Amino acid sequence: MQWRALVLGLVLLRLGLHGVLWLVFGLGPSMGFYQRFPLSFGFQRLRNPDGPASPASGPVGRPGGLSGPSWLQPPGTGAAQSPRKAPRRPGPGMCGPAHWGYVLGGRGRGPDEYEKRYSGAFPPQLRAQMRDLARGMFVFGYDNYMAHAFPQDELNPIHCRGRGPDRGDPSNLNINDVLGNYSLTLVDALDTLAIMGNSSEFQKAVKLVINTVSFDKDSTVQVFEATIRVLGSLLSAHRIITDSKQPFGDMTIKDYDNELLYMAHDLAVRLLPAFENTKTGIPYPRVNLKTGVPPDTNNETCTAGAGSLLVEFGILSRLLGDSTFEWVARRAVKALWNLRSNDTGLLGNVVNIQTGHWVGKQSGLGAGLDSFYEYLLKSYILFGEKEDLEMFNAAYQSIQNYLRRGREACNEGEGDPPLYVNVNMFSGQLMNTWIDSLQAFFPGLQVLIGDVEDAICLHAFYYAIWKRYGALPERYNWQLQAPDVLFYPLRPELVESTYLLYQATKNPFYLHVGMDILQSLEKYTKVKCGYATLHHVIDKSTEDRMESFFLSETCKYLYLLFDEDNPVHKSGTRYMFTTEGHIVSVDEHLRELPWKEFFSEEGGQDQGGKSVHRPKPHELKVINSSSNCNRVPDERRYSLPLKSIYMRQIDQMVGLI
Repeated sequence: MQWRALVLGLVLLRLGLHGVLWLVFGLGPSMGFYQRFPLSFGFQRLRNPDGPASPASGPVGRPGGLSGPSWLQPPGTGAAQSPRKAPRRPGPGMCGPAHWGYVLGGRGRGPDEYEKRYSGAFPPQLRAQMRDLARGMFVFGYDNYMAHAFPQDELNPIHCRGRGPDRGDPSNLNINDVLGNYSLTLVDALDTLAIMGNSSEFQKAVKLVINTVSFDKDSTVQVFEATIRVLGSLLSAHRIITDSKQPFGDMTIKDYDNELLYMAHDLAVRLLPAFENTKTGIPYPRVNLKTGVPPDTNNETCTAGAGSLLVEFGILSRLLGDSTFEWVARRAVKALWNLRSNDTGLLGNVVNIQTGHWVGKQSGLGAGLDSFYEYLLKSYILFGEKEDLEMFNAAYQSIQNYLRRGREACNEGEGDPPLYVNVNMFSGQLMNTWIDSLQAFFPGLQVLIGDVEDAICLHAFYYAIWKRYGALPERYNWQLQAPDVLFYPLRPELVESTYLLYQATKNPFYLHVGMDILQSLEKYTKVKCGYATLHHVIDKSTEDRMESFFLSETCKYLYLLFDEDNPVHKSGTRYMFTTEGHIVSVDEHLRELPWKEFFSEEGGQDQGGKSVHRPKPHELKVINSSSNCNRVPDERRYSLPLKSIYMRQIDQMVGLI
């Protein structure tokens, strides 16, 4: 009888504790109680710093009680049977979830502490201090690279040495996919120098690139990495130099004769063999810059790697008047798109380029798929091609239908806050319980299409993880509430989304997020000669590597977040960033497409209705046709109104103690 009394006492104690939490914090069952007690309580609505809470539009949730974390449940009554009708647009006042901190094991602060920390304006002096800190972070990394590593590709910041391709181990793809023996870090950082207004160093760096960098190298590199890091940066810097209307100051180069554009063309030509001898039109993942596709190359590639080339290749084609590059990149996108599931509309993450068979059937928002979605939208913004927007909208709909789990509204109804999970592309069924750090880009993409409320909610989840570890682990298991892969290589995705959300909302909360990130980077990653990869986000041990995207993206977005008067912010929607953070202007002449009829696999018709054959790449030349430069994108999709945010909710999400 004693053990029965003990069990009964423990049960009553647990229920009592749960009741107290519910009454005090408005919590539902997300402290782990849901695994045993099928109860479902709503989350209290919290007031806006600028006024009272908006009236609820009614709870939205699954019928019945929770039988487990709602992220484990398929959307609706079944992933394939009841997809969402359309992406949600929560009503005014609905913002992030009220309990990410509890999901991640933290606790919220009281309202007084909250108000003191977040609701007031971010002081101008502090903002200037953070801007200077971000600039100093870039300068420290850049100067040390130039002093200790140039002309090699990367800086080893702990031992103050340079790093190039691993010639002794060709199978070391982590290094060799990225490093091509072409001064990668210098090339990748060019437009960051311009955005920070450092015209003298920009001019010096451009001359160094022109005089010292060559692509005639026996280096086998990944087509995707060479495109976004090198090709994209060359094109961005070329446009800054040649655009008389650019707002960054005097970035002209004496006697400049389009050398960067010619270098970009040279590199792209060396990448073109990846698109040859492939039965699907999907490119090989790697090429040797001297000899083409290696004889022992892999026939498997990831969707993002093969389908995220259109922005850079498209810009190059339109600047040169040679449609070859855009044509092969667009053909790859269409080939991947045509392989999507007929049932779900989802794509997998790894495909065989010869058979079109999906080797990796996981569909998610992270590694292997992330920039594929990003470039469908950004290609439309740049080039104005309606089919790019149609593909993006269809992809976004499928993401909402099958990847988005949790309750319908971010701050309303039963169950857990929304989260995007990894599913089987054919069935929509959950494949695992982790997310990776690359997924943190997605809130920024949602900002561009105006889905700000959902972006606020999702961003809060990644920031909650950052607050717990002072970094974003490469993989985080949301069911175990612990990292699966523990390193952090100074990635920019969370910073990028933070910057874009601040631009959309102007809420000082995101300045506080940026300050937290800056201070964490300074505290945990700064070493003798730069900033080092965190090997372990818990014990904060480091690895001797500073990847080029730290200077081209992480530092850039942090600087822009705090530099309120930067010319980028006074240019409206004139500028856009590539997936590597390179700035490109959204110009009307980039929206001209005189070779439109050549972009169908079966050919097409000219304006007079006559049949047109599909040319070979070497046949593709500019032809005369009417311009479609007047077809401008719907600015409502990426030019956003000011939104208000429930800051205390977000404080609870991140579990501040």
